[in-house]
Amino acid sequence: MTAAATSRAVDPVTHTVIAQFLAHEARLLDEGREEEWLDLLDDDLLYTVPSRQSAEPRSNEINRAAWRIRDTKAHVRTRVARLNTGHAYSEVPPSRTMRLVGSIEVVPTSESDVVEAHSSLLLYRQRGIDVHFDLIPCRRNDRIRLTDKGPRLLVREVILTETSLKTANLGVFL
Repeated sequence: MTAAATSRAVDPVTHTVIAQFLAHEARLLDEGREEEWLDLLDDDLLYTVPSRQSAEPRSNEINRAAWRIRDTKAHVRTRVARLNTGHAYSEVPPSRTMRLVGSIEVVPTSESDVVEAHSSLLLYRQRGIDVHFDLIPCRRNDRIRLTDKGPRLLVREVILTETSLKTANLGVFL
C-alpha cells in the first residue's frame, strides 16, 4: 500500500465494522428481509443508479444528471411496502438473489461520523420457475454514517458495469 493510500485508510476496526455491515445488508436482502434492511438506512438516504453512456470516454461515461433510479428513504420504503401487495409485478414471483460483495475500500471523510465505502457487487438473480438467470455486476460508492445504533447507509451510488441491461428490470436493491 502506498503512503498516500495508507494516509486515507481508516483503522482496522472501522474497516471490519463496515465490511460486516455490507455483508449483513447483503444477507438481509438475499433472504427477503427488506423491512429489517430499512432499519440500516439513514433517514437522509439518497440511493442512485446514474446512467452510463457507452459512446463516451471512460472519464466522462457516468452521467450523474440522468438516473435509472434516484430514491430517498421515503421512496425506498414505498418500494419495500409495495413488494408485499402482490402488485409489484416486476417481483412476481419474487427474485431469488445472492449478492457477492468484495473489493471493499473504506476511507475517512471530513465528517468524523461518516466514512466512504467503495465496493464491488455481483448480483445473481433468478425469477421463480424461469430457466435463465441474471448476473448484474456493479461498483458501489457509499457514504455510511457511524451511529450509536451501528452503521447507517447515508448515500449509495451504484455504477452499473453494463450500459445496456440484460435484466428485465431493477426491481431489486443493489
